[in-house]
Amino acid sequence: MNRPSRHLPYLLAPNDPSASFPDVGEALADPDGLLAVGGDLSVARLVNAYRHGIFPWFSEGDPILWWSPDPRTVLRPPALRISRSLRKVLKRRAFGVTMDRDFPAVINACSEPRADGGGTWLVPEMISAYRALHVHGVAHSVEVWQDGTLAGGLYGVAIGGIFFGESMFTRVDNASKVALVHLCRFLDTHGFALIDCQVLTGHLLRMGAELLPRARFVRLVEQYRDQPTPRGSWDDGAVTFPEAPAPAGTATEVRHAR
Repeated sequence: MNRPSRHLPYLLAPNDPSASFPDVGEALADPDGLLAVGGDLSVARLVNAYRHGIFPWFSEGDPILWWSPDPRTVLRPPALRISRSLRKVLKRRAFGVTMDRDFPAVINACSEPRADGGGTWLVPEMISAYRALHVHGVAHSVEVWQDGTLAGGLYGVAIGGIFFGESMFTRVDNASKVALVHLCRFLDTHGFALIDCQVLTGHLLRMGAELLPRARFVRLVEQYRDQPTPRGSWDDGAVTFPEAPAPAGTATEVRHAR
């Protein structure tokens, strides 16, 4: 007997971060992946969501919406593809990279309206929630600098061996790509298995991202979410200049003291 399909997401009780999320298999097909509405954006609730392959995404004036789309876009750090043009950018060493050096500046830049006229989903309560995750050593940023000015970057959430990418921005061509190169290098070095990119874009596809069925993605999250990986600040006091990978695919880098 087939289970009847639902047409409305589950309603989460507010101010109860310990409450369980529904199984992601119950997410709606239209809109793709909408699972639940309501709840709160406490650290406990957010960590619980990510541990089950769920993330919040909503706009100004909307209730809190929780998603788990199918399929899921992922990038395995060793599979990152670097184009010829990006390789040339890296060789010029025009960008210095830090991690967790200025999380507020990165998330604020990610929240700015896009040049194409699009709005932002990073409403003030979301910014506050991810800044709290950062204070707890769960959310992390990558900053890309050019001549002492923030040129691009990204941020996301690290749960075990999975990095859940949330947003990136660029003010100078290729700056966000350099951030991704450095992030993949760091994650690969520290044993992370996967970057969750959430939804597919041509940009991510060209850099090596792939689509996974949601069920497969969730199994990987369950497999790696308790893996010991670096917590706390990822700022090591250095400015790194990522270099183009060697022919064998092993990236090298030049580091300078802060």
